[in-house]
Amino acid sequence: MRSDYGDGVTMNDPLPDHPSPDNPTGKLVLLRHGETEWSKAGFHTGLTDIPLTPRGEDLARGAGQLVADYDFSLVLCSPLERARRTAELAGLHAEVDPLLVEWDYGGYEGRTTKDIREELGYDWSAFTHGVIRGKTPGETVEEVAARASRVLTRVLPALVDGDVALVAHGHFLRILTAVYLRLAPRFGAQITLDAGSVSVLSFYREQPAILTWNYGLELPLAPSES
Repeated sequence: MRSDYGDGVTMNDPLPDHPSPDNPTGKLVLLRHGETEWSKAGFHTGLTDIPLTPRGEDLARGAGQLVADYDFSLVLCSPLERARRTAELAGLHAEVDPLLVEWDYGGYEGRTTKDIREELGYDWSAFTHGVIRGKTPGETVEEVAARASRVLTRVLPALVDGDVALVAHGHFLRILTAVYLRLAPRFGAQITLDAGSVSVLSFYREQPAILTWNYGLELPLAPSES
């Protein structure tokens, strides 16, 4: 599989030589990047590369404290600055994987759900109705899920040797979790994820399971808008 993921980044991603193991003992730890000005405002932030806010940097350091006791055999992060900086502040030595970029929102990049709904006149959501072309082509939910599936073909074998961390983005990690749980990608709409949060996936009696979800230094008072 050869694909382009923004800024001319091209990735050559062959499938592994061996299938995924059965019931690996390692944990899959998901870190959503810390807060940015756009995530704070509820803007859809796909391939736009913007930095963390000071609070976002604090959240990233807090995430690092939460994962300090894990034994990581592999750490991967999105190439976008907000994810790379989160990994750095969390004390993780991460390898960049272009497959971990956020959903390409196309023409809805930089816009809020409220704004899009007012324009369309109905209760739009990216998971239900999809996105449109813009400066970038945009992606369907299924295309994001396909990227997530390829990440998991690499990650699951590594869980035999220890824990794995993925530092990435809210919508992408929600869809990846749906794929991990062997559910439809749109299940991701039902599991919100806050900036700077940590979630842990594992296997329980041979079944993929959520060990903890959306855990952070603060309990959310409302669902994340981005």
